[in-house]
Amino acid sequence: MGGDLPDGFENMSKSALAQADEFPKHRVQVSDFYMDENEVTIGDFHAFVEATNYKTVAEYDVDWEMLKKQLPEGTPKPDENLLKAGSLVFHYVPEPLNSTENPGNWWTFTTGINWRNPDGQNRNLEDIRDWPVTQISWYDAIAYAKWTGKRLPTEAEFEYAMRGGKSNNMYPWGNQKLSENIGLGNFLQGDFPYTNTGEDGFENIAPVKQFPPNSYGLYDMSGNVWEWTADWYSPLYYTELAEQDIIAVNPKGPEQSKEVYDSRAVNKSVRGGSFLCHDSWCSGYRNSRRMRLSPDTGMQHIGFRLVKDVN
Repeated sequence: MGGDLPDGFENMSKSALAQADEFPKHRVQVSDFYMDENEVTIGDFHAFVEATNYKTVAEYDVDWEMLKKQLPEGTPKPDENLLKAGSLVFHYVPEPLNSTENPGNWWTFTTGINWRNPDGQNRNLEDIRDWPVTQISWYDAIAYAKWTGKRLPTEAEFEYAMRGGKSNNMYPWGNQKLSENIGLGNFLQGDFPYTNTGEDGFENIAPVKQFPPNSYGLYDMSGNVWEWTADWYSPLYYTELAEQDIIAVNPKGPEQSKEVYDSRAVNKSVRGGSFLCHDSWCSGYRNSRRMRLSPDTGMQHIGFRLVKDVN
C-alpha cells in the first residue's frame, strides 16, 4: 500500500506523481470483503430518505457555535444568509485569473444545494437517479450504511479494491497516462479550473457504470466522484505503520485525525478522485492518492460506496 513512481513519468508535476502522505510504501493484509460495484446513486439514497425521513447535513442551517470551533479564534460571524442550509458548488473561472492559489475562486457556498439539487440546476430527480449521490457528508454516508447493513470501506480496503489485483501501478488500469487514452474514467480534459472540453463525454458528473470496470469488476473506482472512507486522516499514519516493521492487518486508520497545517482541523480520508481531477492539479485518480475532508462537509464531487464483511 502506498505511492508508486514508475519509469516514464519524469515530466509530470510533483502533485501528479505523488504526495508525501502516500509514503512510505508498506505491507497490508485485508480480510475478504464485498464491495458495491458502483457508487451509491441518487435513486438509492432517495429510497433511504423515503423510508426513514432522513435529513442530510446540507439541509440544516449552519450551527455557528459549532462552526467557529473549527476556525481561528476571533473569526467574525458571517452574515446570516451565509449560514442558511446549503453546500459547495463548483464553477469554472476566467482564465486570466490566477485561481490555483485559492480554491475559493472556484467553489461557492450556495443555499438550497443538497443531494436533491447537487449542482444548483434544479433538475428533475428522476432524470438524475443514476448519478452518484453527492453533497453527502460522512455522517450522512454512515446513516445510509447502517440502514443497508453495510459500512464504509477503510482506506486500505479502498486501495486494495482500486488496484484490482495489480501491483506497482499508478492507476487501476496500469501505468498508461490519461493523456494517452481518454475514456478510462470521468476526469477533466482541459485546463483546471478554467475549462473542461468533455472529451470523455461528460463535462461534469456522469451516471454510474459509464466507463470500463477495473479487474475486480468495480466501476468508477477512479474518477467521477471522490468517495468517503471510514478512516480518520493523518499524514503520518503510513510512517507510523512502517516503523512497526510488521504487516498491518486490517488497518483502520489513526485513532484520531491529525494535521500538520492546522491543529484544529478534523478530517476523514476520501479516495478515488473525481470529474474535476487533472494531472496539472491533483491527479486524484491514482491508486495511492489520498485527500481529506471535514466529516460534516458535502461537495458536488464527493460521494461514497459501501462494503460488507464476508462472514
